[in-house]
Amino acid sequence: MNVALATTALSFALAGGAMANDDLQGMMSDSKNWAIQSGDYANTRYSQLDQINKDNVKDLQVAWTFSTGVLRGHEGGPLIVGDVMYVHTPFPNTVFALDLNNDGKILWKYTPKQDSNVIPIMCCDTVNRGVAYADGKIFLYQADTTLVALDAKTGEPVWSVKNGSTADGSTGESGTSAPMVVKDKVLVGISGGEFGVRGHLTAYNIKDGSLAWRAYSMGSDKETLIDPEKTTHLGKPVGGDSGTNTWEGDQWKIGGGTTWGWYSYDPKLNLIFYGTGNPSTWNPSQRPGDNRWSMTIMARDADTGVAKWLYQMTPHDEWDYDGVNEMILADGVEIDGKPRDILFHPDRNGFAYTLDRATGELLVAKKYDPAVNWATEVVMDKNSPDYGRPIVVDKYSTHKGGEDVNTTGICPAALGTKDQQPAAYSPKTKLFYIPTNHVCMDYEPYRVSYTAGQPYIGATLSMYPAPNSHGGMGNFIAWDAAKGEIVWSKPEQFSVWSGALATAGDVVFYGTLEGYIKAVDLQGNELYKFKTPSGIIGNVTTYEHGGKQYIAVLSGVGGWAGIGLAAGLTKGTDGLGAVGGYAGLSDYTTLGGQLTVFALPGK
Repeated sequence: MNVALATTALSFALAGGAMANDDLQGMMSDSKNWAIQSGDYANTRYSQLDQINKDNVKDLQVAWTFSTGVLRGHEGGPLIVGDVMYVHTPFPNTVFALDLNNDGKILWKYTPKQDSNVIPIMCCDTVNRGVAYADGKIFLYQADTTLVALDAKTGEPVWSVKNGSTADGSTGESGTSAPMVVKDKVLVGISGGEFGVRGHLTAYNIKDGSLAWRAYSMGSDKETLIDPEKTTHLGKPVGGDSGTNTWEGDQWKIGGGTTWGWYSYDPKLNLIFYGTGNPSTWNPSQRPGDNRWSMTIMARDADTGVAKWLYQMTPHDEWDYDGVNEMILADGVEIDGKPRDILFHPDRNGFAYTLDRATGELLVAKKYDPAVNWATEVVMDKNSPDYGRPIVVDKYSTHKGGEDVNTTGICPAALGTKDQQPAAYSPKTKLFYIPTNHVCMDYEPYRVSYTAGQPYIGATLSMYPAPNSHGGMGNFIAWDAAKGEIVWSKPEQFSVWSGALATAGDVVFYGTLEGYIKAVDLQGNELYKFKTPSGIIGNVTTYEHGGKQYIAVLSGVGGWAGIGLAAGLTKGTDGLGAVGGYAGLSDYTTLGGQLTVFALPGK
């Protein structure tokens, strides 16, 4: 290709990317919409709408409902783009377009044809975390790893691409995460760490679904898109072969580090942020070393995928503390007397991390549940060889305990102090509102061999409420990321497994596993609650239509915490230990898939 032609091609590519980005940016900037699963690129889940406020939220009423016709766990939430609401379901991943001008009339319905054999390889329910919108298209990431672009007006497929390495899912790969559009690309991850799947984040061109780039979590520098001299870890270049040299032999090829959580984007830095999951297998004795780059926060260039900086939170994970939880971006947070543009990440491992998002400098790392005991602290001395590493307590080390030994009393449990259920951030208070789990576990690793498409776990777990506490299994907390302190904590009977929402009306919303949607003020005082037909593991959203503000949430118990109900499991150690821990949930709710929309009375 000659220089003139190459320049022209680049100009068209940049123009296409700008147009797609402008379309989505315009939708996101108008608070009447909820055009991206996280509310904005910063993952704040904050809305400027204030018609519903702390004084009148007590008057909320159900405005309308919609049955999805699907059971099992309903994670994620609806998108609202102009006069249309887009609702998704768990497998079979049906998408509905509802007309907000006509009583929620179904404008179109899309149900993909998928092989039901994908269901058994979805470790923690058949969930899907939502669709994405951009450029007049709805992007659906199916359970079978097919990414499909649908015409937003008609629901007709425009293009589709298989994100997994095989057409039949025989390697154990699945799709559960919500896609995210950045510029002219749509980003998707991969699930299947419990099947020895090697994680990756992939960018596809939104125009035609062609591959733009793919970054593996572990592997060669070429596969991980890591520059040995320029990519840093806690301020130092990572060096060559960083994605393989902390693994024994070829274990990295089935090393996990899947990418099924949330992604955020900083347009000024042009960086995408996300986390990687647990290393495979769950038996730490079978994979000595730090197992990089599992359990890692990654900052990558949006155009090329090349990593700028990395931070591994839990080297040589021994507890399944996936690092995939959301990265929330906040500006001007004062730390040590200086305003910093930060990345905040409440990790499964029970530590909440505050980093400089431009450089990856670690600023704060503190426990956000007092029950956390597997480590005493994260080393913050930059001169220490252990800088940034957790100090593991031998008593709770499943590696030191060894194979076929049941290590007891580990806090948190494998599902973490918080799983993927996203927190919210209010720029008014500069506090983070976090749904949490208050659960501990016993963990017995055992030797397991790898067979493609078969479970590659190697551990038996039991879960239970944190002892010597309030007796419940969850808390909803307000967190100061600058100080690393809990400002207030509201106990809940079960884990808080829904995503939070903060608004300019000084109200914070969340849902409970029993099925309540709740509203609290900025001090944590409960102002309103309403019990929906099934447990809530979806994310609370808000929008405005016809001059009126609405609150919307999906009900449908399931996910890891509700897997016993969702999949009809009864043995206590089933569901990777969650069935026994959440056995009492069946006394309070049952299966169902419903969208419930709330509003204040009157026109």
